[in-house]
Amino acid sequence: MLARYVAGGNRILARSAANFSTWGGLTAAPADPILGLNDAFKKDTNPKKVLLGMGAYRDDAGKPFILPCVKRAEELILERNMDHEYAPIQGIDSYIAKCLKLAYGEDSKALAEGRIAGSQSISGTGSLRLGFTFFQ
Repeated sequence: MLARYVAGGNRILARSAANFSTWGGLTAAPADPILGLNDAFKKDTNPKKVLLGMGAYRDDAGKPFILPCVKRAEELILERNMDHEYAPIQGIDSYIAKCLKLAYGEDSKALAEGRIAGSQSISGTGSLRLGFTFFQ
């Protein structure tokens, strides 16, 4: 796609940045089926409907129900004045290290030699699977 820009009174033709990008040839992934279920739920007028696809518990009024264990975890975060900032892009390093030890074992030679890397990711939409599929 060509785009026209006006710079200092001169007309300049330039290609879209996406055409020059490594990612320019990618096509969009299909819509997430779980999110599609949520959209269908919102459109359904049946008063007896139940949303089971979004991983959130709801009360009889259809409002989110917060589990007591989640409320207690929030209380602990506040009581202990724990950090409530966004995690770094790769995730929380101490959490990643513990997960790698759990996955590979505390006596893992590869882990001890620093040959295994990890990152933390939300996965409600399968971000890790999608990432590895992409790199495949």
